[in-house]
Formats: sequence, C-alpha cells, structure tokens
Amino acid sequence: MSEAKKTATLTIDGASYELPIHSPTCGPDVLDIRKLYGQAGVFTYDPGFTSTASCESTITYIDGEEGVLTHRGYPIGDLAGKSHYLEVCYLLLYGTLPTATELETFETTITRHTMLHEQMATFFRGFRRDAHPMAIMVGVVGAMSAFYHDSTDINDPLQREIASHRLIAKMPTIAAMAYKYTIGQPFVSPRNDLDYASNFLRMCFAVPAEDYEVNPILSRAMDRIFTLHADHEQNASTSTVRLASSSGANPFACIAAGIACLWGPAHGGANQACLEMLKEIGSVDRIPEFIARAKDKSDPFRLMGFGHRVYKNMDPRATVMKQSADEVLELLGVDDNPLLQVASELERIALSDPYFKEKKLFPNVDFYSGIILEAMGFPTSMFTPIFAMSRTVGWISQWKEQLSDPGHKIGRPRQLYLGEDVRAYTDIENR
Repeated sequence: MSEAKKTATLTIDGASYELPIHSPTCGPDVLDIRKLYGQAGVFTYDPGFTSTASCESTITYIDGEEGVLTHRGYPIGDLAGKSHYLEVCYLLLYGTLPTATELETFETTITRHTMLHEQMATFFRGFRRDAHPMAIMVGVVGAMSAFYHDSTDINDPLQREIASHRLIAKMPTIAAMAYKYTIGQPFVSPRNDLDYASNFLRMCFAVPAEDYEVNPILSRAMDRIFTLHADHEQNASTSTVRLASSSGANPFACIAAGIACLWGPAHGGANQACLEMLKEIGSVDRIPEFIARAKDKSDPFRLMGFGHRVYKNMDPRATVMKQSADEVLELLGVDDNPLLQVASELERIALSDPYFKEKKLFPNVDFYSGIILEAMGFPTSMFTPIFAMSRTVGWISQWKEQLSDPGHKIGRPRQLYLGEDVRAYTDIENR
C-alpha cells in the first residue's frame, strides 16, 4: 500500500484519532481504518460494504459516474473491439498484453486443457435431468478438486498456474455439458482446431448425427460476451471468491463459491430477468403500456436491462454489445421471434424517449447479451452459466492477486449487534 500523505481527524467522546488517507491511481481517496478498533474501541458500519475498500488491486477500475471500465488500464471498448477473449484473459492474469508468441503459447495451453477427466461424465449423471445448469456447475467445479489433486496446493506457484489454466479451459466444456445434460443430448467433446468461442458453440449445438458449422458472426458475438463479462472489480461474486480464498481454500472450491454467488438473481441473473420481462410484455403493441408503468412511481414494475447500479451513465460495455446484437439480428432476423421484435422496439424507444435520457436509463450490457443469446437459441437457464464462464478469468486473477499479497488475511467482517444482552438461563420446568 502506498504511504499515506494525508490524514483525517476523528473525534469520539472528546478524544481525537489520526487516520491515514491513501490516494489511489484513479478514484476517490481511501480512509484507512484498520487501527481504529485498537485505538478507539469502535467499528464502522457499512451494510453491503459499498463504502469500504476490502483490498488493494491493480486489475480493474470502474468509474460509474463517468461510465468508465478499464482492465489493467485499457478501456473495455478497445479490448472488446480490437482484441479477443483469450488475449484479455492473458492481460487480466499477467498484467500486460501478450506478444504474438506469448499469445500463441497461452492459447495452445488453454486449448490442450479443455477436456474433462472421463469419470466426470459419470458425475454429471448424478444430477436430475431437470436440474438448473448453475446447480450442476457449482457441483462439478467444486468436484474438480477431487479429480485434479496436482493443482490444489495454493502455496505452490506452479500449481496455482496449472489450476488457473484448467479452470479457464474447462469451464466452457462444463457449461456445455450441463446444457446438453438438461436437454437429454449426448455430450460433445471439444476440438483443438476451433477457437474458444467457436468450440463452446459447437459443444452446445452439435449432435452426433449432424455437426454444427459455427458462423463467424455468432462466434465473434459470443467472444464479445465473454470479453465484456471477464471482470468487474469487487462485485458480490468476486468478493465471495476472495473471502473463500482468504481461508486458504483450494482454487476449485473458491471458484465454485463465486458461481454460487453469481447464481443469485440480483447479481448474475440480470440478462435472464430481461428476457423474462420481454416475455411478459409479449408483443410490440403492449410496449406503451409497460413504458407507462415504468414511468409510474406508484407501480413496482421496472424495466430490466436498462440502467445499472454502478454506471450512472451509459454502460461502457453496452456500446460494443449493441454492435454485436445488431450483427446477430441482421444475420438471424427478428421477424419470426416476437421477443426479439419487442426488444428491438423497446431499445428504439428507450434511446429516443426524453424520460429515459433524463433518468439515464440506457440499455445495458445485460439487455444486449440477453437478446444475442436468445437469438442464438440458448434457453434463459443458460444465460447465467455463460456469465460464469466469462467471469472465471476475473475470479482467478483476483484470487491470484490476493494470494500474492503479503498482507492478506482471513476475512472477518464485524457486526452491529442488536440482540439480547446476557440473560439468566431458565430451566425447562420453569419456562
């Protein structure tokens, strides 16, 4: 941590305490309260930790007011527009953009790790056929620690590296197998001659009777979905991974914990909620009714996929995702899909209506990614698993960063206790 150049004075019951203030590369200054309890005997109260920096990080920076998202200093628009997912994975993991040779080596390594241990196919069959794919992914990723014993020692840098590569490489295979299992189709093995996104699409949509020819427009759109969801700073699932990691848990357990947290509808289910809203609207002629409801403060209805908790301006990821959505819809068409017709008209209205402009309720990345995945033929139950695949590299990068921090310690939030004070125990016959 940088040396504090400024301080703040906190006065409690007439006693004053000097608290260091640290200045980050970007963003607001940070008040250091680590010694506050020891010096003053008080805690701070911050539900949701929305005003608390839980760690130092050099990976991702977000400025929600200005609509900024950077990875290692590179704007997300540049990365999604000029790069591809595995190149961004390398950047997140190692801190720099790779040379051509480094990227080729990295891509080869990931490609050669895509297959799963054969016994894991049997493990899948322990789930009910109607199990949610996220339930399967939580279980299977957690079970990787039972199959890959040679990469669970977090104190061994080589094992950490192997585990990182395995998780990035095998997550598309696991997600595709979860999808195939829930629809009753045979598993499709990965192929080494396909790129990361194309391989995933083929594993999801090919069948033994007929192979799946991957359209480059769809592959590029899928790659952008992966890239735009790769990391998003200290959100709930990333914080969960870091908290699990702080106990010394193995990497597969930590990532499984992140997947479980992402499964929550308030976190990873936004694009699924968006599609469910489009289904509720049903047809283009009902849009004015729902627009009116969205503007009515007394109506609890809200438009999903518009605005963002973090971004108070245009979601910087949405601009690139809109381009992919336009390309996919032009390729596949919307005439035969009422949901996509509703989405297209809703987007047009939201971008032109003064109310949405004033409230900054722009379509966000979840709106466009939901449209793309729906157009590709994915059921909504697969939206969050695809999010989990994309975010795996971010979780791993944060996990590795935390383990390399000499000052990291096990997470232990405090509480504002409002329960009963000490009470005398009453024997059962006297109650």
